[in-house]
Amino acid sequence: MQKEKQQSVADARHFLLWLWLVMLLPATNPLRANITDAAQNTAFQSGETTQYDLYYNWKFVWVKAGSATMSVTTTTYNGQPAYRTRILTRGSSQADKFWVLRDTLTSVMTYDLLPLSYTKTDMEGTKYRVRHVWFNYQPDGKTQIRQQYINPYGKIRWKEEESVHTVFDMASILMRARSLDATKMQPGHKIQFLMSDGDGVSQQTLIYRGKKNIRMKDNNATYRCLQVSFVEYANGKEKEVGTFFVTDDDNHLPVACYLYLNIGSARIYMTGYKNLKNPMKARVK
Repeated sequence: MQKEKQQSVADARHFLLWLWLVMLLPATNPLRANITDAAQNTAFQSGETTQYDLYYNWKFVWVKAGSATMSVTTTTYNGQPAYRTRILTRGSSQADKFWVLRDTLTSVMTYDLLPLSYTKTDMEGTKYRVRHVWFNYQPDGKTQIRQQYINPYGKIRWKEEESVHTVFDMASILMRARSLDATKMQPGHKIQFLMSDGDGVSQQTLIYRGKKNIRMKDNNATYRCLQVSFVEYANGKEKEVGTFFVTDDDNHLPVACYLYLNIGSARIYMTGYKNLKNPMKARVK
């Protein structure tokens, strides 16, 4: 039973990362990647910081299992100005007694919101892994993705892939999508995009569900949100893995996530934010 709990906490931490993925993508085909595939940033600024808490339901009791922080700063990449997004996830002291969880994600993208590089380091228990991704945009409109995965035993695996579509990482998809127009989306629309985690490029599927008010756990603040489901398919059947909520305003800030695990469930709630680019107009209480 303790082994199951350890694995469930680890699964919940993994789904915490999907919070950064599930933002508002346009109600069209996946974004095309070419040298002019740029976007104007309307949603965030350097200095923005957001905090989250993760709760796991264990035998009908909600237990705090971890926390996360997302921050945005400016940097330089190959001599050019860029944005850097950093996401830190940590297990709580109580969760650490069963399973140590540590993640750090760093994503760099242009001021035009094109991904440039991505690094993820994670530790589960005593296992430590590193992933790197480098994005290179070709004049013919294709994206080259160079990927490196270092397993817990120090073995290095390289992969190089090419796509005519834009390929994102776990953090850059958040920053790019936050500036997209959500008014054209209708409930039930399926959204697909490509993502690299450092060990291959895969297609992900989301479904926009509409609007809903969501109350936070720690301070009872309530936000008007846009609701999106992350789904998987097995034998032609659709399975909902998580339901995600982002503010229905110009910030498109992720505030909550409900996760459906093999045993039990987990929830993620925003606990605080500062230095938003736009006024927070989605709070209703």
